[in-house]
Amino acid sequence: MDDQKDKIHCSPTETLNPKSIDLDILSTQDIVKIINNEDINAVNAVKKASSEIARAIDDAVRVIRNGGSLVYIGAGTSGRLGVLDASEMYPTFSLPNGIIRAIIAGGQKAITTPVEGAEDDLEAGRASVHDITNKDMLLGISASGGAPFVISALKEGKTKGARCWMLTCGDNYYDFLDGMIKLEVGAEIIAGSSRLKAGTATKMVLNIISTTTMIKLGRFYKGYMVDVVPSNQKLKKRAIGIITSITGCDVSTASEILEKSGGNCKRAILMYLKNISKIEAEEILNNTGGSLRNALE
Repeated sequence: MDDQKDKIHCSPTETLNPKSIDLDILSTQDIVKIINNEDINAVNAVKKASSEIARAIDDAVRVIRNGGSLVYIGAGTSGRLGVLDASEMYPTFSLPNGIIRAIIAGGQKAITTPVEGAEDDLEAGRASVHDITNKDMLLGISASGGAPFVISALKEGKTKGARCWMLTCGDNYYDFLDGMIKLEVGAEIIAGSSRLKAGTATKMVLNIISTTTMIKLGRFYKGYMVDVVPSNQKLKKRAIGIITSITGCDVSTASEILEKSGGNCKRAILMYLKNISKIEAEEILNNTGGSLRNALE
């Protein structure tokens, strides 16, 4: 028997980590230290992939500016991380629903409950991107780099003319893609549990991609999330704090101008600093692509 032929190829996250051999007989404190030290690899892996991350962001910015959407697609933990990141875009940046969105194998149920076989469903992967067009960008998320649902969705998206990228901790390569972000996190502390270092690194990259994209699209000003949606008391207080910090006005005035602006923090800042109406502020922001910096300067 040829051992090389019979050997199953494993993703780097599936290999055994020598540091984990005796975890079950170590003290709790020692286990915590080992896992924490391993997490440093996730940070370093993201840093090493910074050039490809930046290229993916530039693609996403172009797509959104041209009227398209950035769509995450994944299965299991990878899919849930995509859903988590996409769901934060409206309250944080007032981004209309759908511009950054997520598809998870198995549908909504899979967000909280494992759906057996969903990751392997090629046809479901193709069907999940039925509404993708050549204006859009797909970002496949797969820790191993081999999830059939994700690969089939990316291939289908490519036939529709979409930009197609993959974010992975595996060593697979697909020449039909426009780019790949490979995170070399190494073996997990529990072999195959990609919700650990692979999940941490993936979450970091998604944070960087979505946040930087929003910054480039003008939904940020001098360190503040000026497009925050004041949909509850906490976020209303945050919006008022942002207005007072940027304009120098008092809390009472900030609260009043936020109300007059229709609950739009960025518009309220412009109204106060330029002493203009809500309609005038809205027109200026429309003419500057939503950039508060350009509107003020």
